[in-house]
Amino acid sequence: MNVRTSLKLVAAVAALASVFALSGCDDKKGDASKPADAAKPAAAQKADAKEPLKVGFVYVAPIADVGYTKQHDLGRLYAIEQVGKDKVTTTFVENVPETADAERVIRQMVNDGNKLIFGTSFGYMNYMQKLAKEYPDVKFEHATGYKTAPNMTTYNIRFYEGRYLAGMLAGGATKSNIIGYVAPFPIPEVLQGINAFTLGAKSINPNIQVKVIWTNAWYDPPKDTDSAKTLIGQGADVLTQHTNTSAVASAAESAGKMVIPYNSNMKSVAPNAQIAALVLNWGPYYAKKMQQAVDGKWDKTPVWMHYSDGALSLEGITDKVPADVVKKMEEVKAKLVKGEFHPFTGPIKDNEGKETLKSGDVMNDKDLSTMNYYVDGVIGKVPN
Repeated sequence: MNVRTSLKLVAAVAALASVFALSGCDDKKGDASKPADAAKPAAAQKADAKEPLKVGFVYVAPIADVGYTKQHDLGRLYAIEQVGKDKVTTTFVENVPETADAERVIRQMVNDGNKLIFGTSFGYMNYMQKLAKEYPDVKFEHATGYKTAPNMTTYNIRFYEGRYLAGMLAGGATKSNIIGYVAPFPIPEVLQGINAFTLGAKSINPNIQVKVIWTNAWYDPPKDTDSAKTLIGQGADVLTQHTNTSAVASAAESAGKMVIPYNSNMKSVAPNAQIAALVLNWGPYYAKKMQQAVDGKWDKTPVWMHYSDGALSLEGITDKVPADVVKKMEEVKAKLVKGEFHPFTGPIKDNEGKETLKSGDVMNDKDLSTMNYYVDGVIGKVPN
């Protein structure tokens, strides 16, 4: 056999082997039952898999160790674990001001493919509504606001329920009968908190006064510190705040006063001053809405969560609050959770003596959402 004949024979054998391979003529009998996907290229199989839902979060302040933004971010992380990392992927931008910058950031989130976006501050409302009209295939969720669209809803917590309970503790703990309150902007949500806190305190101690300083900022630690010091100088021995920092708690700690922080437990910065903490829990809501979006069942109904929903809690009550006051607070909380008590139940007067709610009446949500006055016990006038 010459070399040319040998090469022809090798080629023929190779061709015959190829035919057998293509016809499946081998000793394995299970090949015909293999899933069709097994024969697909890897790229095709990846295309068939459903991509995780992209979800964006816009934060008004930095993510610090404690505070409002921290609680939202803890909620984001909780939701990821509940829904599954294979189902959702999230991004966030922190320290976004309530200006046109918010629109820019949210628009970029849309361009990046986010189909569900949470804006966590009141001042984002108009920008989110504008973008909701531009991008009807994106779902928008706005915290603490009231404007909506077919693809935009609102969500909030009835902070005033927890504020009333916290006020009861403050009213029992104060020795000077003066309580200091550091507040950001005079919007209904904040006024609800101030007034509920005052009503709770007065239910324990009719002689208390609540003094308010407005910072005109959600996040400004130096302003918070200065405001806290001013209130202490005016005789306040218990402080609280609606702002997004731990500066008020730190100031109370430095001055040897008491504090009931808002948003987060701030024991880490006020180990001696903190007598209780009103803590917000956004996680279950975020998990629910992400799951709805994943399932294609997103619900646009606005939500205003109650204490009974687990959206807020009082934590770390210390013995600086008299035991009988704690007992009364727990009794009121039990009624509140059962729906048998509402913090704004008449008779209620504003701090100029005008009746705002008749005896036995319960304030409706419309009146709560337009609140623009101080109740009796708060010193001063609401700024324009």
